[in-house]
Formats: sequence, C-alpha cells, structure tokens
Amino acid sequence: MTGLRRYLPSSLAGQFVLLLGVALVAANLVALGLLSFERDRLDRAAREGREIERIVSLLPAIEAADPARRKAIAREASTRFSRVSVESSPIVKDIPSAPRSRGLTQRLSEEFPGRTVRGAIFVRGVTGRPDRHEGGETIAVSVLLAGPETATRAPQWLNVVARGNRRPPPGVREEVFFMVLGLSLVSVLGVGVLFVRRLTRPLGQLAAAAAAAGRGDRSARVPEDGAREMRAAAAAFNDMQTRIGRFDAERMRVLAAVGHDLRTPITSLRIRAELLDAAEAEPIVRTLDEMTVMADGLIAYAKGAGDAEEMQPVDLAALLGPLCEDRGATLRTDAGATVSARPVALKRAIGNLVDNAIRYGGQATVTLGREAGAAVIRIEDSGPGIPPERLKSVFDPFVRGEDSRNPETGGAGLGLSIAQAIVSAHGGQIALTNRDTGGLCAIVTLPVPALTDP
Repeated sequence: MTGLRRYLPSSLAGQFVLLLGVALVAANLVALGLLSFERDRLDRAAREGREIERIVSLLPAIEAADPARRKAIAREASTRFSRVSVESSPIVKDIPSAPRSRGLTQRLSEEFPGRTVRGAIFVRGVTGRPDRHEGGETIAVSVLLAGPETATRAPQWLNVVARGNRRPPPGVREEVFFMVLGLSLVSVLGVGVLFVRRLTRPLGQLAAAAAAAGRGDRSARVPEDGAREMRAAAAAFNDMQTRIGRFDAERMRVLAAVGHDLRTPITSLRIRAELLDAAEAEPIVRTLDEMTVMADGLIAYAKGAGDAEEMQPVDLAALLGPLCEDRGATLRTDAGATVSARPVALKRAIGNLVDNAIRYGGQATVTLGREAGAAVIRIEDSGPGIPPERLKSVFDPFVRGEDSRNPETGGAGLGLSIAQAIVSAHGGQIALTNRDTGGLCAIVTLPVPALTDP
C-alpha cells in the first residue's frame, strides 16, 4: 500500500481528477456491458417473435391444403436460415426445462389454444468462418396439424427449425466507444478541474497567508471569496490576524512605554549616586548603566517589531553599501538583488548583526549573493563563536552570547531578537553557524519577487 501511495497524486486536485477519471471509466464500462446485454436480449426476443409470426401466418395455409401437398408447401416456405417441413413425428420430442424454451412454448400455446405445441431453443457451437458470424442459437418448433384423419393416416406435425446464424445487428464499435469515452472524460474532467481549481485556490491562498503569519507577518490577509465555507474560514483567519496584530501592537507599546519610563528614575538615581564617594558610587553606577542598556533595548525591540513602514522595492547592494561603510565592515557583492522590504527596519536588522560581529569578533565581512531565487546575506566575523547548544536560544529576548550585562561587551540581548522579528516579517530567515576557521557566520535569506529575477 505504501508503494502504491507513492505514485498517487498528493494534491487535492490530482486526487479528485484521478477519482473522477476512474469513476467515469468504470461507469462507461458497466454501461457498455449493460447495453450489450440488453441488445442481445432484445435481439433474441425479436427473433423469437419473428418465428412465431411466421408460424402463425404459415399454419392456416398448410392446414387448408390437401394433406398430400403439405410437404411441398412446407419446402417452398423454407428459407436459407429457416427449414420448414411436415412430418409424421415432431422434431421436438420433449420440452426442455430451460426458462426460455418453456417461455417459447407458452407463447405458442397462447397463439394456438387447444393445440399440441412444443418449442425449444438450443445453443450451437461456433463453426466455419468467424466473419460469417455462424453459430449461435437454434429455435425448433413442432405444432400438431389439424385436418381430416383416418385410422390408417398418421398425424402430421409442422416442424420449423430456424438457425441463428444470421448476421446480428451491428453493436457498438470499439473505436466509437473509445471516442465517446474519451470525449466524456475530457468534458467531465475539464469541468471537474475548473471546479477543483476554484475550490483549491482559496485553500492555497489560506496556506500561504498562514505561512506568512507564522513568520510574523501580521499584514497577511486572505480574499473572502469562493464557497461559503471558504469565505467563513478566510473571514476567521483575517479576524485572527487583526486581533493578533492589535495584541502585538499593544504589547510593543507597553514595552516601549516601560523602557521610556525607566529612563527617568534611572537618571535620577544616577545623579544621586554621583554625589556619593567614588568607591561607593562605582557599583551603583555600573548597575544603573546595565539598567539603562536594558531600557534602551526594550525601546529598540519595540520599535524594531512595530515599524509601520510601507513595503517597497529595495536594492540590497545600495542598502548594504552605506551601512557597512559607516561601521567599518567589508562588503563583497557576488550578485545584486532587489527585494520587497521596509528599508529602515531591514537596515536596523542587518545593522544589529554587523554590530554584533564587530563587537564580539573585532571585524565583519558582509557578502551579498543569490541562491535558488533568494537573496542571501552572510555576515562573518573572527570572534570566539557561540557554543552549538546556544545557537538557537540566542534569538530569545534578553539572551546574550556572553552572560554579563557590561555595556562595553554587549547590550541587553535584544539585538538578535529584533533582527529575527524584522527578517521574519519580510518572509525571510536568519541562521547562525560557527565557521570551521573560527568565528560566527550569520546567514540572512530573503525572498526575491519573481518579477525582479534577471
């Protein structure tokens, strides 16, 4: 079953088309079988009816003739496919028990009430040339003739033997059947594909919007059209996005307000601490400096995740040039790329990564390239790197590569969180890896719209 499932289509449209195609072929084959069966049944009934009509019309003429001439009249009534004879014994000795033979005898008895009649239907084997359609069924009928009888004269029987080797009426030709089947498949599957496309297009849009929402894009929306259920699902998703967006905005406003409000008491405490002796003031001032870094980090984090810039085409080479020059980083451009982005927010995210590389590695090398239709920015340094078990956790808020809160060695541990939130909102990803030659490499991957591909 697993091996067979590998060859089945995985999409809803493919499964629907396959199922509909199999159902159509099966239905047409069953219809062809039923049509052939019914055609044969009607053909047999028509042949039996024709023979009964011949006997009904022939019997009065033979009975009206002189008994000595009956045999000659019967021979003249014979045809290529039907032999008529008048004999002293019936050709049908006993009526077979088969339903069709009994039915034929019953119909003859109704046509000749009070007469002794016997009917039988035999199946003969196919002989001779196949194209002559020989073989088939043979109808045999015996009817006791009425007339002047004497003690020395034996009774006379009208015997009719009709062979079923006539060419049968033309049935459904194979090429016609397959042409009709092909036309029905094309027409029905065409309508089915259009229906499934109309059904699955909103599903694809919903899946794409859900993926974008999972990356943090709260502007992703789904058109509320299509079937009633799809409209309800799209409306529910859009409402969810709106609610989450409001919640995120409120959360960021709270973070920014807390960071801003902390500055006033921190500044007041710093002024008071500076009035103390240097030995007493030094640990207090150091603690206040750490609190200042945390407050500034909260404000920066709130701004980084809550920017309301409009998306616009951004040339990454033009964006990275001034950024690297201002920070003293080295820029290498292997291939240019234009992405749809919020330039200020994207510059802040990449700037945080470059700042981290310079802070912990002493220098930074930024490389811009293209891979598989996406823009790839690599920020490399020569620092100590990050322990492998902490490569993922450093993206969490307030988690730093080193544990101190010293303003000289780092901030509050929000730089990578800000960068990840911004890049995710652009549909991209950030990955950190330790270099084999030492140092850390931050890889930023951003999707490039198809229209901007060279």
